[in-house]
Amino acid sequence: MEKGINWEAVDKAKSEDELRGMKLWLFQENIRLQNERNELEDLQDKLLEERTRFRDEMDAASRHIAMEQKRLREENLFFDKKLAILQDGFRKLDEDRQRFEQEKRRLEQSGRYQRQREDVEMLGQGDSIAHVLFRSAGNPLTLRKRYRDLLKIFHPDNFCGDAELMQYINREFQRRREE
Repeated sequence: MEKGINWEAVDKAKSEDELRGMKLWLFQENIRLQNERNELEDLQDKLLEERTRFRDEMDAASRHIAMEQKRLREENLFFDKKLAILQDGFRKLDEDRQRFEQEKRRLEQSGRYQRQREDVEMLGQGDSIAHVLFRSAGNPLTLRKRYRDLLKIFHPDNFCGDAELMQYINREFQRRREE
């Protein structure tokens, strides 16, 4: 098939058949062009639909990312708060342990340590030491945590462990737990 209309050939057409053939070709060419135009319009519509869908997906992904970033920031803040609480608890426990160790050294240096231990058994002062160790434990969760920490420090199997003191700590823990 020829491209474009050759008007000179139309002028030189000798018969009606040639004119009909050219007319038929022109008609078919118009149909073909119309079909291609329709296909292009369909492709443009599909492209616009895909672009819209892509933008929607990108917006949804952006919202999801923003929500996840917000959740991560909140979790980091929560973790930092929990860490600060734990650090404060360990600091208080360490202060209590240091006070206890200072008191123990002071008693050992004065030579009254052995006599003090005997008095503790008689007078129940071991209970008062245990009372001091649990002084800042105000709720059941803190009480249980303090008890576990004291177990780690003063358990008889540990290097600095003390079986008698552990008995007083156990009694004080039981008494406070029942309250």
